[in-house]
This record gives sequence, C-alpha cells and structure tokens, in this order.
Amino acid sequence: MPKTGGPVTADRIADVAAAARILAARGVVDGFGHVSMRHPDAPDRYLMSRALAPALVTPSDIVEYDLESEACDPAAPKGFLERFIHGQIYKARPDVCAVVHSHSPSVIPFGLTKTPMQACFHNAAFLAQGVPVFDIAYDHGATDMLVSDNDKGVALAECLSDKPVALMRAHGSVACGPSLEVAVFRAVYTEVSARVQHWALALAEDGEELATLSKEEGVLADVPNQTAGLRAWDLWRAEIRERAGW
Repeated sequence: MPKTGGPVTADRIADVAAAARILAARGVVDGFGHVSMRHPDAPDRYLMSRALAPALVTPSDIVEYDLESEACDPAAPKGFLERFIHGQIYKARPDVCAVVHSHSPSVIPFGLTKTPMQACFHNAAFLAQGVPVFDIAYDHGATDMLVSDNDKGVALAECLSDKPVALMRAHGSVACGPSLEVAVFRAVYTEVSARVQHWALALAEDGEELATLSKEEGVLADVPNQTAGLRAWDLWRAEIRERAGW
C-alpha cells in the first residue's frame, strides 16, 4: 500500500466532510457525487470520503489516497468507483488543490447539445474560460459512462486541460480550483449559472445572443471571487457544522 502523506489537522479533515454536505445542501449532489482535497503537505496524496452519500459524510469517513487512487490505509473502507477522476486531475494539474464531481441537473443538458455553457453572471466568471465536453466514447467506445479506472481518468483530465470546469456527456461535470473553498464555490455556481442560462435562453428572441461575460471580463471578475467567495464558504460551513454538531 502507498505510504501516508502525514497527518492532517482535524479542522481540515472536517472541512472535507463539510464540503460534501455543502454540495448536497446546495443541490449540486444528491445520493451521488464526491469532493476531494489535495493533501496539504503531500501533493501526491489526496483526501476524499469513503463511498457514501455526500449528505451523510462525517470526518471519520475521510480516506487518504495516492494519485493512482489507491488507499494509503490497507483497512480503508470501500472508495468511490470514480475516484480516478480526482487522482488523474491532481496528477495532470499541479495548480489544482480540490476537485468536485457532480451530476447537477441544470448542467447536464449542455453536454448533450451544441449550445455551449457560458458565464451568465459574475459569480460564474470562471466559466468564461470555456467549458470543454468530455465524451468517454471517443477513446473508450461504449461504456457504462463511469470513469472507473486510471485510463479513463487520464482522458478526462486531458479534456479538462487548463480549464476550471468540464462537462461529461450524458453524465455530469467536474469543477476544480486552487483550494477546497474555491472548488466548492465553482461547483455551486456552475449549477446556478446553468439555471440562469436556461431561463435567459427561454426569454431570448429568435437568434438573439446572450450578453454573457466575455473571456476578459471572466478573468477580471474571477480575481475577487476567489477571495470574496470565502464569505459564501464561511456561511455554508457554519450552517453545516451547526446542523451536524461538529
């Protein structure tokens, strides 16, 4: 088994568990989906819950993995089948310190159609960089649609490239960021922006283009979001901890 990257503070472990519950509370995940954080002191390790519905995750459920998505503890409980998403993104992207995989319903249609997902308001500025669509069939033919091994994880990470978000055809999406807080913020506002885009498209006249953020506006707006977004994280975490009694 791979060696541990070393101890992580109890508060930070609790944040990983809180992140899973935040995503459930905000409607980004339901019984499925997961969030991970790169080990604070060992970039070749990451932390994620055992296979469990996100709203039920507690600090005791957090497991440490290497970047091949092998658990560091031989007695670790069963992990998520799609944990390879996380390991391969961390391997490909040294700038990424947290990853969210979800099936949020407003997002999925943009992976099924030619309509691109856009940054519809400032909190979703990161989407203005472009949102690639990963089609698992391109490299792997007909599958069960799950990223269930490292080869599929590599293909997804290559599609994501240097972007904050990628869609997964007929499946869901991934969102990542330089911190756990930013990744959760981005996952939440990817779903919110998708809803706004659906509403705007319904209101638009035939042939009308939406007045979404330009790439330059997205770059500029994403700077304050990465700090001001902590206000949302503090609120969401406080709500979860109060309910959970941590």
